Amino acid sequence: MQAKVRLYIDHPLGEGQTVPLSRDQAHYLFGVMRLGEGAQVALFNGRDGEWRAEVVEAGKKAGTLECRERTRPLQMPPDLWLLFAPIKKQRTDFIVEKAAEMGAACICPVQTDFTNSERVRTDRLQAHAVEAAEQCGGTYVSEVTDMQKLDRLLADWPEDRQLMFCDEALAEPSSVLPSLFAGEKGREDRRDAPWAILIGPEGGFSEPERDRLRGLSFAHPVSLGPRILRADTAAVAALTLWQLTLGDWR
Repeated sequence: MQAKVRLYIDHPLGEGQTVPLSRDQAHYLFGVMRLGEGAQVALFNGRDGEWRAEVVEAGKKAGTLECRERTRPLQMPPDLWLLFAPIKKQRTDFIVEKAAEMGAACICPVQTDFTNSERVRTDRLQAHAVEAAEQCGGTYVSEVTDMQKLDRLLADWPEDRQLMFCDEALAEPSSVLPSLFAGEKGREDRRDAPWAILIGPEGGFSEPERDRLRGLSFAHPVSLGPRILRADTAAVAALTLWQLTLGDWR
């Protein structure tokens, strides 16, 4: 019997493993989805792959599942970070959901000179990432970090991680991606390196930020085409380009 519901569980999964449900999870499975004892549920925890589990106890406020068999192994996403400046609430939620669906391993809100939002609810955004993984069939849940200032993040940047800097000032047709990702003669091919994508805020990057980014050896400015995109559109476009060129879509 095929499971009709996928659920993220922060609990070890394995053959014969029993999984207790929280009150909210029990309400969702038994109150909202109307499942009962014997029903099948697909479970994943971001570590042990996906498992087919059976409802063995169903109550209004609690319940228990039991793992029967593993249906899919853990599939890790590419080593890719998405850095973005938070915007309006619904559009920020959209960025997190799409980044999780499209395979960003880590989603990092950043404070830039023109960022309008000074704080984000990391727990709420992490919940959106979990829901996205449940819906898209992923076995890994993207991590959402606390918001950091861009200048501090760049100051502590890992030496081996490359940065795709989406510069709205380069709003023109561009063929820079193939040559950029192929690496330079005499240097290790950048296709094997960990990467990050940086999307600016609604007002764009400030000139000091742009100058600093252009002076960093690991930062590579790219164009996303002949039109200036909204921040949420730019995130999807950049992730698509990266995945097609370097990620697990190729």
